[in-house]
Amino acid sequence: MQFPYQLTAKGKYSLKNVRLETGFEYENEEVIGTKTDLFSIDIEDGKIKAVKTNEPTSNAIDAKGYLMLPAFRDMHIHLDKTLYGLPWQALSPKRKTVKDMIAYEQEIIPELLKTSVERAEQLISLQQHYGTHFARTHFNIDPTSGLKSLEHLEQALQNKKDSFKAELVAFPQHGVYYTESAPLMKDAAQLKSVGFIGGLDPLSIDGSIEKVMDFTVQLALDHNKGIDIHLHEVGDSGMKTINYLIDKAIENPALQGKTFVSHAFALAHLSQKEADQIAERLAEGKVGIASSVPFKKTIMPIPTLKKHGVNVLIGNDNVQDFWSTFGSGSMLQKANLIAELYGYATEFALSRALQFATQSTVPLDEKGKQQWPKPGDEAAIVLTDASCSAEAVSRISKIEALMNDGNLFWRK
Repeated sequence: MQFPYQLTAKGKYSLKNVRLETGFEYENEEVIGTKTDLFSIDIEDGKIKAVKTNEPTSNAIDAKGYLMLPAFRDMHIHLDKTLYGLPWQALSPKRKTVKDMIAYEQEIIPELLKTSVERAEQLISLQQHYGTHFARTHFNIDPTSGLKSLEHLEQALQNKKDSFKAELVAFPQHGVYYTESAPLMKDAAQLKSVGFIGGLDPLSIDGSIEKVMDFTVQLALDHNKGIDIHLHEVGDSGMKTINYLIDKAIENPALQGKTFVSHAFALAHLSQKEADQIAERLAEGKVGIASSVPFKKTIMPIPTLKKHGVNVLIGNDNVQDFWSTFGSGSMLQKANLIAELYGYATEFALSRALQFATQSTVPLDEKGKQQWPKPGDEAAIVLTDASCSAEAVSRISKIEALMNDGNLFWRK
């Protein structure tokens, strides 16, 4: 997809006729609707400078009554090795295991690298089409590509710097020791652009939980990085890895709040009591979970995790690649999926589900008090054709405009 917007304003300017949520409507203490009103918004230096009474006759940019929401954030995606932008290709039944996929990647990565900058930009444009301005993206670190995946990804991000931001995870997709990736991981960890040390199924790929996790943790500590590991393993090995990482976070406060387990499918196979227990431990160690919201036999205990205060982040993971072809690129669609999976069907519950697209911020607090936007907030917003956030989640409403760092892009 080509970039779907055009730059409308940057620097210092104002918007008028901006629809904001102002409170809930109640009937017998039940939330039955959401109140909104029109406002004027001043933007300056990448921040929201002021939220004012609407000035419909001013020379400000007309938001046309569209609902303003925080821009969306995709917290688990692989921008570096997408097939998006290439001809359609479904998955092959021949590749059944992660090691099968590693072997396949080793074959095709050299060819994919030739066009990876352009394809990463197209995938970013798809995300922006759906209102995303920020991503946590994993990039391959492996002997086949070396640091080329990172270099190409950084070029794509540089080309998109006015409209999109990202934080980067060095991901040893082919194992740390299964292939000779440890030296490359050490090189990547020294780079300022890399914010997180990644990992992959330590027991099934590298044959040891302790050896791999100790390497990962020490690398993060030595270079003041976060941790975000892929963990597809279920059962005993999956839970041992999660608990081992929690222990390391408790032992090392520097890791708390910036350590994550992506996928963590083992959590989907627990009893309610077991889920409560591990959620308490995750919260204690301030270890978060990043999920693409799987279903079938791996429905994650997201409500339980949230109940215990675990930081749950959501991402698309794959849009179209050789791992999966079902991603939409839409974080609002992910919030919608979560609402449907877990029964968040009321006005109040749907309004809370918006947090899975924004990764925490919602306009109204649980009592219906307006908490966003406020002066000083990041000028990262979307304008959408919805009456309220509950409708936006339920109907997956169209995004009409996207703002990043105060740069306003309106749909062409």
